Amino acid sequence: MFSHEAEKDSFPRYGELSPSAILDAMALLDGPPDVVCLSGWVKGFHSAEPPLGAGYFGFDETTTQVSGGRMLGHPVRTFSSTHERSHLLSAYGMSDLENGAPCYALVWEGNIGSFYEFTSDLRIRRLSSVLEDPGNKYQHIFALADPSSSAQHGGFRFSNAGKMMALTGFARKTPVSRAEGELIDYILDQPSILLTTPKEKLAWSPFHDIGVESQEFKELAAKHSAAIFERFLTVAERELTGGLPLLIAGGCGLNCDWNSQWRDSGLFPEVFIPPCPDDSGSAIGTAIDAQLYFTGDAKISWDVYSGPRFAHDRTHEELGEVFDVSALDLGQVARLLASGSVLAWVQGKCEMGPRALGNRSLLAAPFEEGTRDRLNFIKQRESYRPIAPVCREEDVSEHFVWDGPSPYMLYFQKVRDTRLRAVTHVDGTARAQTVNAGQNPRLHGLLSAFRRETGAGVLCNTSLNLPGRGFINSTGDLVAHVLDRGIDGFVLDDHLFLIRAGRSGRADGQAGRT
Repeated sequence: MFSHEAEKDSFPRYGELSPSAILDAMALLDGPPDVVCLSGWVKGFHSAEPPLGAGYFGFDETTTQVSGGRMLGHPVRTFSSTHERSHLLSAYGMSDLENGAPCYALVWEGNIGSFYEFTSDLRIRRLSSVLEDPGNKYQHIFALADPSSSAQHGGFRFSNAGKMMALTGFARKTPVSRAEGELIDYILDQPSILLTTPKEKLAWSPFHDIGVESQEFKELAAKHSAAIFERFLTVAERELTGGLPLLIAGGCGLNCDWNSQWRDSGLFPEVFIPPCPDDSGSAIGTAIDAQLYFTGDAKISWDVYSGPRFAHDRTHEELGEVFDVSALDLGQVARLLASGSVLAWVQGKCEMGPRALGNRSLLAAPFEEGTRDRLNFIKQRESYRPIAPVCREEDVSEHFVWDGPSPYMLYFQKVRDTRLRAVTHVDGTARAQTVNAGQNPRLHGLLSAFRRETGAGVLCNTSLNLPGRGFINSTGDLVAHVLDRGIDGFVLDDHLFLIRAGRSGRADGQAGRT
């Protein structure tokens, strides 16, 4: 929601429309909002179902809707934009491109897999529809191989894609077998795969219920991933020949392997992926689209740490009954981490998007393989899932095969530093986030203190969240999680909280060094 006469720098940036977000947005304006923005969607599970608002599909300006209404007692105009446009405009509006700069765009997500072009008058034309349901088809073989998957909706689960990306790293890069090729081609050729191809329809495949941790499935996962990327790369090489930058949006924009391949393809002078390429960025994209509609400006000023504020619902006196509380000393925190402690780290507002970028994180030293196991235990994740590192930007080429920033944890890098065993995946890669002193000064300060302590300005950084839910964002939830999962303590704003002896709730009864 926004007043289209407000300054662009005051444009509110929210990943969700909640009552508190509405009130926060209204507080930024001189009066009640002129416009309420509603992202298009559908009335049900699948994109083919009846539309809500502007609906799911539609890439040009004729698919937007503007109407009158009332909100919180005030007259407003309601702007609705399609889900497809929300992805396109979020990437364009958050990029460094000047307003009106032409570029290519790729939207690949559960249902959409297409290339587009932004023209100099900010019109969008679709260049090619490459593959229907790329995200759904990517995860479909995981459901096929997983004996515990549901028969409903092809076994779809949002977590399948992330698990697939982890398992591809275990592949030995063998040639595609006949059985693998037949299954991959079959899946990629199916229309509306979640509606038309239930798991039992694929019982003919030798990969049906084979188990996702079998080596046979790991080989298949890598080849299936490569086949999807190859379809898009072939079209890009043929049709995206104008030397323009590429913007990437949609949930597949979280696939670090594919992002790295686009970056290294040599087809584009620049590749930009926002930190919220998936549906968490759709509200931002719809608001940018509304701004474009009313003002002709598709650009916003933004900061990745623009999510909800932390809810302080416990006093220090209450916390002092369980924790030893002290003023924050980054040197002390660095020493605790170096000695094997795992600490929750909470600063300022949440990150936008799904990746922990240093404001809602679990931090640990990166040197021991057992630390990865402990963090996966805390997060209740499978043992094959990798843990990502956060690194000082100025040190990144010392530890990884990479130059320059990677602030949103969206690319793979080869690990150069053999000490970093906890954050090195089985294929020798990591999904590193870089931090500089301007981007996140307190986290950068901690990394600097850790470097003085250990010689490496790198830490394990994984998201501080409950399984299947978003970031922990209240003191009550934070304390419960720390006690339940055996975390050694937490840093909250300007204080360090360490569990008193005998109060740990760890299921395995261990603390400190792993």
